[in-house]
Parts: sequence; structure tokens; C-alpha cells
Amino acid sequence: MIKIIQKNIVKLGLVTLVASSSFSFLHAKESIKALTSDKKAKSAKATPSEAPEPRVPNALKLHSVGLGVGQTFVKGDFDNYGEDKITADIIYTYSASHSFDFMANFHYSKHEFRQTYSLIRGLALGIKAKIFNFDSFSPYVVGGLGFYAPQVKRNVNGTIRESESKVVFGDHLGAGAELRLNRKFTTGILAHYHNPFDVKQEIGSEVEGSYIKLLITALYSF
Repeated sequence: MIKIIQKNIVKLGLVTLVASSSFSFLHAKESIKALTSDKKAKSAKATPSEAPEPRVPNALKLHSVGLGVGQTFVKGDFDNYGEDKITADIIYTYSASHSFDFMANFHYSKHEFRQTYSLIRGLALGIKAKIFNFDSFSPYVVGGLGFYAPQVKRNVNGTIRESESKVVFGDHLGAGAELRLNRKFTTGILAHYHNPFDVKQEIGSEVEGSYIKLLITALYSF
């Protein structure tokens, strides 16, 4: 009886040993698989060639210079002494971040009407804020202050004479959209409102007016 019990205990021990060995082997196998999978996943994430890239990489710390060509609509005194016409602006931008650029706009144009004219000169400095980015397309708004030197030739007390040319401050506001073709070239449209502050005169009334520019823009980045 005792021998039978001893034999059963030995058999139970062998079964338990085999079962525990099999479980340990399966557990180790699953651990190795999991570890290998994690390494593969980390390796795949760390491989830059497999990471998705945007269609046009974000261009930061770049200078851009270009032209804006379109119609200038004069208002106020400028409209009284000159007509709307097609003009060209020089545009400079610096991409400070993904959402904000510094923007400078220089323009000069003479709008004539019969014996009178309106002369517009301005250097507008501002911040361009991108509303959102969709692939390579970005609508934006721009605003800031600038330096202006408007001058008109008009009838003062029955005499055609030029107003005094003075540099004054002014503000500007605009909205547009741009499409980055590649790292070097960008095109777009811009509606830009300029409001030079009034220019006081010793003879005649002060010169006051504003103007709106509707432009097609093209910029080269470097």
C-alpha cells in the first residue's frame, strides 16, 4: 500500500515538473516574441526614411523677396486728384515661426487726373499670421504700422500747386492666401488697406486719404 502511494506521488511529481517546464517554456517564448515586436516597432519609428513627410517641408528662418502686381484703389483726397491704376509693390517677408512672419511692403505710385495728381509713397511694416495650413496652402491676415509720404497736386485758392511732402505714420491691414510651390517659390493674392495719417499744410487744407491694393504676389525664398 505504501509502495503504491509512493509510486503515485512520484508520478504526480513528474507530471507537475513536466507541466511547469512546459508553461515556463511557453511563457519565455511569448516574452521573446513581445520583446522582438517592441524592438521592431521602435526601430521602425526611429527610421527617418519610413516616417511620413509633408508635401512641401515647413520653411523656417527664410528670407523672401518678391513683387505684388495689381490694382490700387484710391480713396478720400487721393481719389479727388487721381485715378485708380495698376501698380507694383516690393514685398519682403521673414518666416519667424510656423504661424507668424515679419512682412515689409514698399510701394510708390503716381495717380494723375487732368492737371492734378496724387503721389503715394509708403513703407508698411507688420506681422503676417497664418490662419491655418492645408498642405501647401495658407490663408493669412497681416497688420501693423508704417511710414508714409503722400503728396497731392491740387487747386488751392485758384492756383494749381503741390502740397508739402511730409513723412507721417499710418496703419495698414490686409488679408490674403499663399501657395508654396516649393522651398524657393511662393505665389498668392493679397488685399491690402493703407491709411496714412493726415498731413497738415501751411497753405490749404490738410491732405487725408487712404487706398486699397488688390495684388497677385510672387516671392523667392533664400
